[in-house]
Amino acid sequence: MITDAFQFSRLPLIHFGKGKLGLLPGLIKKLGTNIILVTGKRSFMGSGEAANLLNMFWEEKITFQRAVIEGEPSPEAIDIAVRGLEGEGFNVVVGIGGGSVLDAGKAISAMMHLSGSVRDFLEGVGRSEHPGTKISYIAVPTTSGTGSEATKNAVISSVGESGFKRSLRHENFVPDIALVDPMLTISCPEEITAASGADALTQLLEAYLSVKASPYTDALALEGVRAVTKSLLRCVADGSDIEARTGMAFAALTSGICLANAGLGSVHGFASSIGGMFRIPHGVVCGSLMAEANRVNVRELRNRRDGDWALRKYSCLGRIVSGYSGRTDDYYIDSFIEYLTELVQELKLPLLSEYGIGTQDILKICDATDIKSNPVALSRNNLSEIMSGRL
Repeated sequence: MITDAFQFSRLPLIHFGKGKLGLLPGLIKKLGTNIILVTGKRSFMGSGEAANLLNMFWEEKITFQRAVIEGEPSPEAIDIAVRGLEGEGFNVVVGIGGGSVLDAGKAISAMMHLSGSVRDFLEGVGRSEHPGTKISYIAVPTTSGTGSEATKNAVISSVGESGFKRSLRHENFVPDIALVDPMLTISCPEEITAASGADALTQLLEAYLSVKASPYTDALALEGVRAVTKSLLRCVADGSDIEARTGMAFAALTSGICLANAGLGSVHGFASSIGGMFRIPHGVVCGSLMAEANRVNVRELRNRRDGDWALRKYSCLGRIVSGYSGRTDDYYIDSFIEYLTELVQELKLPLLSEYGIGTQDILKICDATDIKSNPVALSRNNLSEIMSGRL
């Protein structure tokens, strides 16, 4: 069979596996010895891994200045960090943390050679095109969620009435190196493990079901989904289960590769619009809405004449989660939606209303939600239904 044309974005050099953090000083020294270390306020820097790493920096004569990111990065946070680091001759940025930290490191790397605000270069917000210049960037995730270690965009948020959640994007912003050590995720709290894992699953599903999917992204997405089904609930139940943590680290990395090459659907459209208006973790939005969004997708696809390709994919997903063979496509499709519904309950993902979102906000959010890669066109009423189911 001759497949349709597609393109595939560049990947970082990937080092994946338990204990890989020990490679970091040597990888840094190939790029330079004066680094910007981007971290969260407490999580990684308070760990034993951080103490060991800083000792290795000292032994290898690697100097660093730390940039601290709290929560999802705002334009102001990036601008302040860059201004505080200018003129110091840094040649490498190392981001160690969750998706927000990795995005912040990506943005700092991209803005070190430019004047002005990062806001000027954000899609849909700024008016300037970024030239793609940066200093070398190494991404080290400590959660299994966004897959930012493998993508070309940094998500920047400004929360409020006129807020936004937009990307700083360029092919050159793919990290030079992604160092994925599942050991770094062991201390991740249960609620973050659940939400970030749900985000990774959502990215895999939306990429697989995207109108921009290709055989490459399909193959990767399905392997990622298999890893999630075997690992996510185990991670939540026992954070020290390194086999499960490794499975989720693989799934998250794979989800980043898939989203970068196939696009995303309605859930991430909601994550963008809701995230610009309310202070709510990205993974919570994705995890909370994924079952409702897929339920509505399936119903609308069944009502159309041109949705068979997507329904076949839903059937394939149902085969993965059901454990049964020889059943009908409809059985597998319904089994998959039931699996997602039960998973959201088992992960104890909060309702959107717990973050101040009410019925009065639904239409404004729906009008700001972009779903261009979704497998089926959804009306305003469809989007409202998805949201209403999780208030």
